[in-house]
Amino acid sequence: MLHLFHQKCSKQDYCEILLQFKIPVFYLNYYILNVTYTVDGKPEFSASLLQSSEVVIVSAVRTPVGSFRGSLSTVPATKLGSIAIKGAVEKEVKEVYMGNVLQAGEGQAPTRQALLGAGLPLSTPATTINKVCASGMKSIMMAAQSLMCGHQDVMVAGGMESMSQVPYVMAREVPPYGGVKMEDLIVKDGLTDVYNKFHMGNCAENTAKNSGISREEQDAFAINSYSRSKAAWESGVLAKEVVPVSIPQKGKPDIVVKEDEEYRKVDFSKVPKLKAVFQKENGTVTAANASTLNDGAAALVLMTADAAKRLNITPLAKIVAFADAAVAPIDFPIAPAFAVPKVLKAAGVKKEDIAMWEINEAFSVVVLANIKMLDIDPNKVNINGGAVSLGHPIGMSGARIVGHMVHNLKSGQYGLAGICNGGGGASSILIQKY
Repeated sequence: MLHLFHQKCSKQDYCEILLQFKIPVFYLNYYILNVTYTVDGKPEFSASLLQSSEVVIVSAVRTPVGSFRGSLSTVPATKLGSIAIKGAVEKEVKEVYMGNVLQAGEGQAPTRQALLGAGLPLSTPATTINKVCASGMKSIMMAAQSLMCGHQDVMVAGGMESMSQVPYVMAREVPPYGGVKMEDLIVKDGLTDVYNKFHMGNCAENTAKNSGISREEQDAFAINSYSRSKAAWESGVLAKEVVPVSIPQKGKPDIVVKEDEEYRKVDFSKVPKLKAVFQKENGTVTAANASTLNDGAAALVLMTADAAKRLNITPLAKIVAFADAAVAPIDFPIAPAFAVPKVLKAAGVKKEDIAMWEINEAFSVVVLANIKMLDIDPNKVNINGGAVSLGHPIGMSGARIVGHMVHNLKSGQYGLAGICNGGGGASSILIQKY
């Protein structure tokens, strides 16, 4: 169907395809208003098709990223989400989608808590999305779909996570002799491949082996990520996308966190000396070349181009295309390399046309492997650092990298972001700066 679309097929062609193959009424660039047909011999039909609305991004902000048990550890994910939403919202919002992975103990409907905490009206619907690390990006994609088909015209989408506040859990059973075993839900629900029963880091080791990527390459990438993040903060590049977080103190002035915490916590001389974490013999993944556990939130305001005109808002960027992909669970690190081509094909854009790439740094090897598989210029990838140095609040990161592109592309340039997720998945999105 996409092929036919790019060949400029007629609406009649679309109707024939939809009827013959029972394709759902909404499909990327068109949606059906009505279809009628008879059963006298060969089906006859008439249909009304409307081109879907252009979706624009008019605001994109995030909180600073706090270290695990660090500066933001006392702030719940829902509160971080409220701060991001409040910082992003300019005018009327009809609905909110937020990614959030580790929800245990947060209370009912985390996104609902976040939007009410941001001061949005009680009538604003909310949905929380869990696609592991791709949750924040998937929330943007799903909001874009709702806008494209005319269901809403102004929405907030983003992601939030407080890994510092994730609880432990024990089985609901009669306590056994010798005591109960408690499990860390960060590991169980966020960082474990449930199919192979090992940590995501073991999947990263598998990718390093299959892709021929050495420990030295991963360490060099990590050092470069930290260096780029430091330079980006010093030049003010990252400050423009961050809203501060104020943390009340008893009898003292509020603590105001307005800068990412993680990128300063590195000693380059120790990087090559660290032991591999997940594979003792010939292991390559270490605490330095992997991302860290973190807290933070990001939010973007999306609307139709018509709504932007009505509200007299100048868009920052438009959403061009997006796609998901899936591979074997153990191969999740390379899943973005399967999502990205889908996006490029849907948009009719070549990889050489992309001015800025954001590939989430779950592990250094993730980005290195995807650069190799996609054959893209590493100098255009994560130019201001990434999750290895800035941190990876898993429900937030997908939204963070999209927002970062929004602020750093130049007029007319394309930016493409990809993020892998546990279970063998990935999401990818293409935007163009206004």
